[in-house]
Amino acid sequence: MRHIPLYSVVLGLGLLTQASLSHGNSLVFCSEGSPAGFDTAQYTSATDNDAAEPIYNRLVEFERGGTAVQPALAESWQVSDDGLHYSFKLRAGVKFHSSSTFKPSRDFNADDVLFTFQRMLDRQHRFRLAYPSEFPYFVSMGLDRNIARIESNDPLSVSFTLNSVDAAFIQNIAMSFASILSAEYAEQLLATGRPTDINRKPIGTGPFMFSKYQKDSQIRYKRNAQYWAPEQVQLDNLIFSINVDPSVRMQKLRRNECQVTLNPRPADLPMLSTDDNLQVLSMPGFNLGYIAYNTQHAPFDQLQVRQAMDMAVNKQAILQAVYQDAGQLAVNAMPPTQWSYDTSIKDALYDPAKAKRLLDEAGVKPGTEITLWAMPVQRPYNPNAKLMAEMLQADWNKLGFKVRIVSYEWGEYVKRMKSGEHDVALIGWTGDNGDPDNWLGTLYSCAAIGSNNYSRWCDREYDQLVQQAKQVTDPAQRSALYQQAQQRLKQQVPITPVAHSTVNQPLSTRVQGFKVSPFGRNDFTGVSVD
Repeated sequence: MRHIPLYSVVLGLGLLTQASLSHGNSLVFCSEGSPAGFDTAQYTSATDNDAAEPIYNRLVEFERGGTAVQPALAESWQVSDDGLHYSFKLRAGVKFHSSSTFKPSRDFNADDVLFTFQRMLDRQHRFRLAYPSEFPYFVSMGLDRNIARIESNDPLSVSFTLNSVDAAFIQNIAMSFASILSAEYAEQLLATGRPTDINRKPIGTGPFMFSKYQKDSQIRYKRNAQYWAPEQVQLDNLIFSINVDPSVRMQKLRRNECQVTLNPRPADLPMLSTDDNLQVLSMPGFNLGYIAYNTQHAPFDQLQVRQAMDMAVNKQAILQAVYQDAGQLAVNAMPPTQWSYDTSIKDALYDPAKAKRLLDEAGVKPGTEITLWAMPVQRPYNPNAKLMAEMLQADWNKLGFKVRIVSYEWGEYVKRMKSGEHDVALIGWTGDNGDPDNWLGTLYSCAAIGSNNYSRWCDREYDQLVQQAKQVTDPAQRSALYQQAQQRLKQQVPITPVAHSTVNQPLSTRVQGFKVSPFGRNDFTGVSVD
C-alpha cells in the first residue's frame, strides 16, 4: 500500500479541517466507542479512561508500557513504618490548562489534591451536592472507608492517613480515577452554576488539552505547550476518530486515515501482518473475558443453577470460534500472569447431561426465560461478544432455558448492568495496576456491587479473606489469603471465566515511541509520527 500524506487524513474524517492537520505533527487514533464523559473518577471502562488519559496527571503514574509506579505530580513520597501514613512532596511549577472559559490564576498545588479526593470522600462536599456523582472505583476499592483524612501543611505537600494498612494504596492512586482536578476551576463552575462542565469541558495538567468532542464522531486535543515534562509531548494534534465497527477501523488504518487503532478481529490479523506500512504489536493479555450471573435474580441465586450453567459452556468451541485460538482458556477469576494466581484450581468438566440434572434438582422448569446481555463493542478480552452470546444461547437452550440476547449502546449497557437489570451478562476486565486486589476486590467484593461486581455476589467468607489480604504487606502471606479467596469464588460460581486473549495493537510503521500497556491503556505521551 502506498504512503498517504498525513493531511489526507481529513478526507476520511470529514469533520476535521485540512488546515488543522496539515501543519505540525498530528496523529489520529481510531477508537472503539464514545466516552460517557471526561470526569474519569465517575467511570471504569477503558473507553472512558482512554479519552481522559491525555488530559490529566495523577500524583504517581505507571511507567509507559510497564507496571512500575513512578513520580508524576508528586516528586516523591514516604510511607510511615506502620503503613498508615503517606506523605507526598508535590511538583512545583505545574500549570493547569487554559480554555475559552477558564484561565488559571495559579499553579497546581495541594488544594487541588484535597479537592480531588475530598469530593470522592465526602457526600456533603459542596461540589458533590451541586453535581451529584458516584465514584465506583473509589468505592469498590474501599478507599471511601479507609482514607481517614487528607491534610496539607504547605502548598507543595499533602498527606493521607489510612484507617488500616492497604498494601495496594500507591498502585491504586496511580489509576485513572485518581486524576487530579483543578480546585480553582471547580470553584468557578460553582460560582457560574455550571458544575457539570467538569465532565464535559475538562481541565487538567496533562500533555494534551481538550479541544472538542462530538459523540460517535471525534474527540480533539491539542498539545499542552506548558506541560511540565515537555520532552514527552511530541504531537501538536491528537484526534480520536470514533468507530464502533472493527472492520471500519482496520480500513481507515490501511488507508492512513488513522495511524493507531485497537482490538482487531482475529480474522484481520493475517491481512494486517502482510501490509508493509503497518505493524502489529502483540503481548499476552493481562485480561479476562467472563460470564457474570446476577446472583440477585432467580434462579441464579441458587448455587446448583450457576453450577449447571457453568458446566454447560463449551469453552473450547468458544475459544476456537470467537478468539480463533488467539487466547488462552480461563479457569480462574484472574489471569495466570497475576502474582498469587492459584494454579491448583481446575474447571468443572463440560457435562451438559449433568447440568440438566442439576437444573431439575433445583426446580428450574423447561422454558424458563432468561436474558443474556452481549456487549455492543469489541474489548481486548472479548473480540466478538455477539457470536459468543449466540453460542451460549445454543448451549443453554439445550438445557431447557429460553434465552433472549439483549444489547445496548456501550455506556447504557454498563449503566444498566451496574443497576442490576441483567440476568446473565458478558463482560470482562483488563488489570489496572498489577495488584491482586484489582481483580479479587474490585470485581467480586461486596463493596463492588453497583460498580464492577456485575454478579452482585456478596459472600462474607470471601470478603473477609480479601480484606485481610489487603492489610498485610508480606507478599507470601497475601498470596496465601488470595488463593483461599480464589478457591471460595470458584466453589460459589458467581462467574464463568472464559478466556484470556492475546492483545494485538495495529499501528502505522510511521508511528514512533508507542508502547502497549499491560493495563490496556492507550497513552500518547512520547509518541510521534515520522
